[in-house]
Amino acid sequence: EKNGNAQKDSEKMTASGVDASENVPSGMTKSIADGNEPPTPNHCTSETNGASWESSTPLDLSPPSPVESLNFSLSHNPSGERKDEIIFHPTSHKTKVRKEENRTRKILTRTAAGLIMVSTFAFILWSGHIYVCMLIALLEALLFRELVRVRYSQNFDRIESAIPLFRTTQSMWFLLAIFYTYSDLAVDIVKANTSLHYLLPYAQQQMPVVDSTVVMVTILTLRIDHIKFQLNQICWTILVLMLTIGQLKYVMHNVFNGMFWFTFPTMMVIGNDVCAYVCGMTIGRKFIKRPFVKLSPNKTWEGFIGGGIITVIYGWYFSKWLAGYKWMTCPVTMPTFYPSKLTCDVNEIFLPAKYIVPAQVIELVPRALARMIPKMAEMCTTNVGGVCVLCDAGEPSHIHSHFVYSFTIIPIQLHSIALSTFASVVAPFGGFFASAMKRAYGLKDFDSFIPGHGGVMDRFDCQFLMMLCTWVHYNTFVKMATASVPKMLYMYNLLPEFEKKEFIQKIMELAKEN
Repeated sequence: EKNGNAQKDSEKMTASGVDASENVPSGMTKSIADGNEPPTPNHCTSETNGASWESSTPLDLSPPSPVESLNFSLSHNPSGERKDEIIFHPTSHKTKVRKEENRTRKILTRTAAGLIMVSTFAFILWSGHIYVCMLIALLEALLFRELVRVRYSQNFDRIESAIPLFRTTQSMWFLLAIFYTYSDLAVDIVKANTSLHYLLPYAQQQMPVVDSTVVMVTILTLRIDHIKFQLNQICWTILVLMLTIGQLKYVMHNVFNGMFWFTFPTMMVIGNDVCAYVCGMTIGRKFIKRPFVKLSPNKTWEGFIGGGIITVIYGWYFSKWLAGYKWMTCPVTMPTFYPSKLTCDVNEIFLPAKYIVPAQVIELVPRALARMIPKMAEMCTTNVGGVCVLCDAGEPSHIHSHFVYSFTIIPIQLHSIALSTFASVVAPFGGFFASAMKRAYGLKDFDSFIPGHGGVMDRFDCQFLMMLCTWVHYNTFVKMATASVPKMLYMYNLLPEFEKKEFIQKIMELAKEN
């Protein structure tokens, strides 16, 4: 149509004995006579030098998708050739409003659910240590259920029809892991309480029959036709146990070492998650366009960096606030079902201490700038005796010696810097690993247990590494005494009779010397 005259082409085709109507697509009629009625708006018409091809089928111009609408119009150019114009209209106002409403509803839902979770968490903390441990056990069961269900849902038909006791063996592995993980905690509680030493014979016994039974049942359920699939499932179950039970092995130890060592790291991860979300939503991709992690495309550099900075600042003051409550700082050896006032000798890291900045560090700062720092003391020596005193600007005999700067903080605030930094830099990678699992199995969330947040795994995927790091940090930099009177009595009961007599004799000799 563009390169020729339609009427001339028609005449040539007629002269050659070819019927022009044969080359007209079905549903089209040819009209060349002058005075033809104009086509109706719901017909697709193409005109070229007086010839028109008119579609007898109405053209549907409804938008092909809710995102954008396409308007395709045909017109003439001055040379008589047809020019095709494609006009893209932007998203309709209604669609934009709907998106904003969905976004606002999602934020409100997440906020409401988050406030409910934090309030429930605070109530359980106030209720007592034993209820916190119950909460941890419940969360571990839910985490295990969500993760093993990922592959179970993908292969439901195959599992139900061919593999016996599939869910039963997974539950047995979970209970076995719980038994061996927290049996150490039970033994520690027995050691730390003289009133529980009567349980000593039971604490010393091992139960190899438990793990033997689990292994035997697992092997008996293997089927030759599905053995490769079943071995993969066993490996997946062990991986899930390592992620959940393995990394949370010492979380209950953190609770009994002092509620601070459970509350503070948990709130650091929650705070970092909230701060990173707000920073990413407000300034995300405005400074750094490069994607942060491809496994989680919604994460931004601005959210990661901004959330980390705010978390460190927030942790500095939050740790100071928690240090003022003995409910948070006192360790517990015997859990109770009713909250009661705790009394203990508070660890020195929770008490204010004075720190003096080394003079060599301050000398790196220009003197004029150092004198402007509040509470900075300048020490000078005198001509008489070389005594070091506070400098007096009007005294010519004073010669500058060094600067002295001291400040008072609670030592736990220095520990908070390390823990909050870990919560901001390392802990989020637990969430990235969870995102990789969801992407591998085509999941948006692990579950819909928490409105606006997904499943338990979606909320606690960053807590695993954080709890393990807290236990290592406590035992490396905080824990000082490794023995106590109840533990010594526990060890004494393990001795044979002749060693008990020798032990008592040595204790009496030490008492006489002192």
